Amino acid sequence: MALGGSSEWKVTPYLIYLVFITTLGPLQFGYHLAELNAPQAVITCERKSIHSATAPSLPQCIPMNPSQFGLVSSIYTLGGLLGALLAGPISTKHGRLFALRATTIFFILGPVAEAFASSIPVLGLGRFLSGIGAGASIVVGPIYISEIAPPSAKGFFGAFTQVMTNVGILLTQSLGYFLSRESLWRVILAIAGIIGFLELLGLFLVPESPTWLADHQNGNVARKVLQRIRGKNADIEPEVEGWRISAGVEHSSGEEQSLLSPPAGNIPPKQPPVTITRAITDSFYRPAILAVVGIMVSQQLTGINSIIMYSVSLLQTILPTTAALLSVIISAINLIITLACSPLPDKIGRRYCLLLSISGMGLNSVLLALGIYFNQKALSAIAVLLFVACFAVGLGPVPFILASELVGPEAVGAAQSWALAANWIATFIVAQFFPMLNDLLGGRGRIYWIFAAMACLFGSFIYWRVPETKGKANADEVWGRTAERRRD
Repeated sequence: MALGGSSEWKVTPYLIYLVFITTLGPLQFGYHLAELNAPQAVITCERKSIHSATAPSLPQCIPMNPSQFGLVSSIYTLGGLLGALLAGPISTKHGRLFALRATTIFFILGPVAEAFASSIPVLGLGRFLSGIGAGASIVVGPIYISEIAPPSAKGFFGAFTQVMTNVGILLTQSLGYFLSRESLWRVILAIAGIIGFLELLGLFLVPESPTWLADHQNGNVARKVLQRIRGKNADIEPEVEGWRISAGVEHSSGEEQSLLSPPAGNIPPKQPPVTITRAITDSFYRPAILAVVGIMVSQQLTGINSIIMYSVSLLQTILPTTAALLSVIISAINLIITLACSPLPDKIGRRYCLLLSISGMGLNSVLLALGIYFNQKALSAIAVLLFVACFAVGLGPVPFILASELVGPEAVGAAQSWALAANWIATFIVAQFFPMLNDLLGGRGRIYWIFAAMACLFGSFIYWRVPETKGKANADEVWGRTAERRRD
């Protein structure tokens, strides 16, 4: 495969291997997000006519009411928030590879605690540890992939983060369909630990990001790593030139000076990074941060994780024999539609995808509420499938794209921090309070009227406050500003 002007590249087996191993982290993120969905009734002792198949030291189930189960589910998101906040600084200081390897420790310890849990605190601890790994992996993984991917194909390879997240959801829902009985639910939780261990082994053949090496005065090593990734006959000089332009004279000396230092006199002053506090207090950046936070919150508060995490218990009353199978189908559709619609943001625009997506989710929330309330099985099943399909069109992938397009490069880190914090907090709210609120409202789909209202509210926000970024060269063009940088 050859792309990008005079610079040719091909997809080497080593590049595929690196992307696969790195995206096992996002796969784990999706896996843990949905792992309690199918076996919920077995884990919480809701089903009474089951027989123990484990050793006497481990209980068949762990009695939990909806509030306690909501806490066990949502504590995963608190771990994710912590992992996401820690991952950026650690990967910047110690390297992407160090951070990736650190996530696997949590991906091993967390599932071990979950699989052998005999009480709510131990199960919650396992979920929290798994969340730390997941939160860190969806920060560091995409950064690493963007730094090893060929410049003209960063979008293509970057899409595998979302694809592998959906693969993880599909995997755990499929296992849940077959293993949600007796004590086999522990196997579902343990498999995540096996995946984490395999990822740790696989990372021993993964090099440090060449971009990070170049930025930390290891230019010769960075060149060797990049050449190995691209292939021995590939021309890597254009990418090395990019390192020179972004490095600055003050970061190189000796051998690295000749590799990385930019030509004198043709580099504009580098903007200092914008802090998280300044990003929200400075009126120059505030509209972008509010837009990023708004779309991240809308992604969660329109109800997608009520389906991903609780669809089996939600639909059990009207679809007692097919609820678990429907969850598998939902996950498969989520994966297929995400793949099929991945070109849409570049073709019809990010904002249009978001509006199309949230409108469809709002409409299907109404249909799902009516289907459950009137015990219409076919309507409920179709509404759930269309709800997830609409999510995959826009609200699934687009918010993560916009987080880096609405601000200049000096504020990307701050924007991503705000985006991830908003996303994990909103995920926690849904995970924690959905079972309680659904129970308080008496079930029967009434909660989806709330999600429909939220879709209307956030749809209006997107229409009025989120600009289009498709075809825009930079953030200044997005917001209709002059290219002149803000001066303190």
